Amino acid sequence: MSGLRGLIRPGGRGAPERRERRPWRQTLGRRAWRGWSTERGTADRPAAGADTSPGAGADLRAGDGAGDGVGADAGAAPQPDGVRPNPRTVGPGLRAWVELLRLPALFTVPGDALAGAAAAGARPNSRTLLAIGSSLCLYEAGMALNDWADRAEDAVDRPHRPLPSGRIRPTAALAAAGGLTAAGLALASRAGRRPLAVAGALAATVWSYDLVLKRTPAGPLAMAAARGLDLLLGGVAAGGDTRKVVPPALTLATHTLAVTTVSRHETRGGSPWAPLTALATTTALTWSLTRAGRTGDSRTNDQPPGHAPTTGGDTIPRQPVSRAAAFEPPSFSGTTSSGTTFGTSSGKSALGGTGFGAAEPNTAAALGGVLAAVYAVTFARPLFHAALNPSPPLTQRAVGGGIRAMIPLQAALAARSGAPVTALLTVALAPAARRFSRKVSVT
Repeated sequence: MSGLRGLIRPGGRGAPERRERRPWRQTLGRRAWRGWSTERGTADRPAAGADTSPGAGADLRAGDGAGDGVGADAGAAPQPDGVRPNPRTVGPGLRAWVELLRLPALFTVPGDALAGAAAAGARPNSRTLLAIGSSLCLYEAGMALNDWADRAEDAVDRPHRPLPSGRIRPTAALAAAGGLTAAGLALASRAGRRPLAVAGALAATVWSYDLVLKRTPAGPLAMAAARGLDLLLGGVAAGGDTRKVVPPALTLATHTLAVTTVSRHETRGGSPWAPLTALATTTALTWSLTRAGRTGDSRTNDQPPGHAPTTGGDTIPRQPVSRAAAFEPPSFSGTTSSGTTFGTSSGKSALGGTGFGAAEPNTAAALGGVLAAVYAVTFARPLFHAALNPSPPLTQRAVGGGIRAMIPLQAALAARSGAPVTALLTVALAPAARRFSRKVSVT
């Protein structure tokens, strides 16, 4: 028993053996840790005399997606097992380009070409798709060129932007702008000479705005002209009567003028006059949209009141009617002995359009009124808040609302032209634009 007590009791015969094992295990553990950290290169403290300058080791810049292995040293040590690298420090990456190009704003572009085709009285076709592709490329070219031109200003007001934060090189942004412009012109050339001419004017306006006119009084007018040309591009590419595309293009240009005027104060705030002016413009445009939907011309094929539109270019004489009755929607249809169709069954909209999904005047007018109301609410609410408090956050929110409001405005223009299906397809892009704009700013 005394021997057993000596093994258990401190100071007994078993104590010296245990005291010898404890230092051996601790020493082995320390040596193993030091060797592992030396091999992995993950020691917490730099070695004596090591270069601790900002350029040494991995060049990890702050911000989303910085690094991506591009700015890191080739000899950077790997991370220990079980430790994942921070994805927000991995290189320019996709998110930086998404921010540079403001991809959520792309949902506002296809409606220009669709509204232009509906206003021209043509159904969307393959040339309309080419016009949409051209518009998307030229729009993104303007986004990249805008940040390249504003990189010095953004370094002070918006240092988190991709260029001033160093996540994307200025030369890469400029090259992207040039490549996207060339792609947009190439797509427009496939649609024909006239679309190429309009796309060329649009590209020249975009580059002139970003490089020269942006900070001049003509800047908002140039941006408004660019948006109007974009809608005109869709009408010219689809064919039809181009003269009918001018009024919708002017409507969209007026809205763009109001948004651009407000955007000039989005970084530093300003007076409430810009939001109030844009609010008055929105009210006037909404009234004009609803009024135009109620007073649409029911004649088709540009025929005089005493003739009915037909297919194949034939004209069927009718009994003389009064001028007031000539503007009433026809309530009959039929076929002559030669097989020529007349009345509302000729495939034309009663509003004078042959757009995709042509409808009766009451249906198109009702849909146009609803879409006009959606447009007004989308833009007027943030404008009212910005007018009460013209701070940078509320002003930026008003600008974002104005950009998103282009979608219901385009849909209302398509419905006014007698193409309700085109209008519904256009307004269906609004939820996606709103959802993605919460993740990436469109301003």
